[in-house]
Amino acid sequence: MLGIDGLTVSKEAVREFWEAAGCGERLLLPSFDRAGFAQQANERYRLEPFIERFAKFPYWRDRRVLEIGVGLGADHQRFVEVGAQTCGIDLTPRAVKLCRQRLAAFGLESDVKVGDAERLPYDADMFDLVWSWGVLHHSPDPSAAVREIHRVLKPGATAKVMIYHKWSIVGCMLWLRYALLRGRPWTSMSSIYARYLESPGTRAYTIPEAQALFSRFARVRIETVLTHGDLLASDAGQRHRGILLSLARLLWPRRLIARLLPGAGLFMLVEATKSEATNTK
Repeated sequence: MLGIDGLTVSKEAVREFWEAAGCGERLLLPSFDRAGFAQQANERYRLEPFIERFAKFPYWRDRRVLEIGVGLGADHQRFVEVGAQTCGIDLTPRAVKLCRQRLAAFGLESDVKVGDAERLPYDADMFDLVWSWGVLHHSPDPSAAVREIHRVLKPGATAKVMIYHKWSIVGCMLWLRYALLRGRPWTSMSSIYARYLESPGTRAYTIPEAQALFSRFARVRIETVLTHGDLLASDAGQRHRGILLSLARLLWPRRLIARLLPGAGLFMLVEATKSEATNTK
């Protein structure tokens, strides 16, 4: 267990949150069959078109790919379809079951199992790519997860990870709602993310903090992107509903935000390359 501004976070609490329903499951997955999975993928990549640009799925054909946090399995399916040699883990049995169900619906196979990002069940220097989209910031110990990613990557190989960006419009909206409007303006952004964005203990990072998190890698490139959450362009979200939010969606100045605040997005895309040297410590 690790604490964030007085909040003690257990891995079991994180597991229970995501076991109840995968990210976007209730809103984006209309049915647990081929048609439903296809519709969910279409909506996922419509809402988050930068995934395909960042992942470069076809590039990984015949390469070994590990996905940490398979979720509903849309990205994992894409890696399998292009001919990557895939493995996938998730903390929750529910996600593993749904991902396997998804692959079976399309006649695909992959080694998908329950696993812990902080203790990966793989040997060192195994993978050409570790892919993890919106997962590591939910780990009680993200530093341990990043150490494990570094260990299992081959020398010169790449991790592509999305983690949350602290100074985002989503974060500011949450701070206004749960700190300022409650008369607690001293509440830290770390506490806001940990208590009010998705599973308990969720973290968000500044760019320097993300660079420090991935400091064992030889090269790190970081980009932040505006999301449908920052632009209030969808109903997607795990916890937040209400009349005020619905009204805000009607009035939100999306074009102005996109023009003036392009770096204030919730999603931080981290591309980290391991040194060509073989030392995995």
